[in-house]
Amino acid sequence: MTASTPARAAWLSEPSMASAEIIAQAGYEAVVLDIEHGAFDLSALHWFIPVLKRLGLRVIAKVLAPERSPIQQALDFGANAICIPHIESADHAREVCAYAKFPPRGARSFAGGHTSNYGGFTDEWVERQDSATACYPMIEDGSAVAEIEEILALDTVDGVFLGPSDLSLTSGRGAYSVGEDDLADLTKVARAARAAHKHWIIPAWSEAEQRLAIAEGAHTAVLTMQYAALLAGFQAAHERFGELGEEQ
Repeated sequence: MTASTPARAAWLSEPSMASAEIIAQAGYEAVVLDIEHGAFDLSALHWFIPVLKRLGLRVIAKVLAPERSPIQQALDFGANAICIPHIESADHAREVCAYAKFPPRGARSFAGGHTSNYGGFTDEWVERQDSATACYPMIEDGSAVAEIEEILALDTVDGVFLGPSDLSLTSGRGAYSVGEDDLADLTKVARAARAAHKHWIIPAWSEAEQRLAIAEGAHTAVLTMQYAALLAGFQAAHERFGELGEEQ
């Protein structure tokens, strides 16, 4: 990956070993786990996150809610980064993102499990954890866009994760259509992140979003969803067989 080429990620909605291996085989660098809307429970995350990392995939966990427990659980299971949904403002981000970093920087609680090799910890370990794990508040509300510079200035924030669909809905534009106003908001957030020298990540299903990711220097572009990829593959085979029948 170069400075002008975002890392390529895939979106997972359930803990499928086959999907994980196929994604790694296809050359993706990262996965997003949709814990908020997907079929993930704690026992699945406990084994699935380490497996993904052993496959060489960076794990971004979109946690269940902007609350302490789901943030800490994803990090304790070894996620490389967390995406926190439904951030409403800079003050909200200040409170919630603190749970992703240890004191004195934040308010994360220590757990003597996977990340600490099931033992104790040192000040150096705390510093490594805070540096190696990223916290991305999700920007999916118009009020968060209005305060994007303040959110990015927080010491507990390593970057932002865009939520275009909910952003369109909460901004009064209705269903997300990748329209001019949508792209203007996405560009505003991207440029604020670049100015703050922090990451920005985008679900980039369309060519317009993918072009934006490249042009504005996204850290990661999420290119496809687990179920959407399955649907596209099944539909393509179905349609091709129909075309062959018409040729007879």
